[in-house]
Amino acid sequence: MKITILQTGLVPEPMRDDFDTYGTMMQKMLETAGGDFDYEVVSVVENEPLPPLDQVEAILITGSSHGVYDPLPWIAPLKEFIKQAYARHIPMVGICFGHQIMAEALGGHAGKSEKGWGLGRHDYQLVNLPEKLALAASQVSVTASHQDQVLQAPPEAQIIAKSDFTPFAGLYYPNGPAISVQPHPEFDDEFSKTLFTKRKGVVFDPDDADEALVSLQKTSSSTLLGRLFVRFLQQK
Repeated sequence: MKITILQTGLVPEPMRDDFDTYGTMMQKMLETAGGDFDYEVVSVVENEPLPPLDQVEAILITGSSHGVYDPLPWIAPLKEFIKQAYARHIPMVGICFGHQIMAEALGGHAGKSEKGWGLGRHDYQLVNLPEKLALAASQVSVTASHQDQVLQAPPEAQIIAKSDFTPFAGLYYPNGPAISVQPHPEFDDEFSKTLFTKRKGVVFDPDDADEALVSLQKTSSSTLLGRLFVRFLQQK
């Protein structure tokens, strides 16, 4: 299977020369979790055209610093692309911004949370996972970096991960099929540390950034979410 990765964001400029692109991070996440796929990366954030859906086998939508509500020329076409892919039952995976724009396109709502930034290693309770996707865990700890989140789930979506901070942290769409999560299993700890350090006092409140850095001492469950995505994509 070929995974079409829709790159909707770029690594922050001060870090760009030292880290992989988000598209490459996604590939490594799936490979580390045992995925054996072919890949193409379409950088929609850099105005590369969306591919014809009859040439797409599966879709993965990355994170972004942009919001689903931003008046950017590629946002509306991407929402329509998601709707049409869903109608064609093309498997889709979304992470962070990808999670939010899938919810927005399929009948839900995403936007800025009154709770502010969610930073660092967050714990999420796993609930209602389909038996074919079940993991040997009831909770995962994964790095988060977001101030937007899904505020209302689409009617067809099932909540599969949640926390007090992020009630709609993971959604599964059985009719798609599609699956998405708010946190970043593709971020390794070195990237996360650099992100929180570089943005401390610039984008993030210094105390929040410090708490996020301390939280990274907790063991990450990112590989578990990677396995979840691989299992989902291998269903086709």
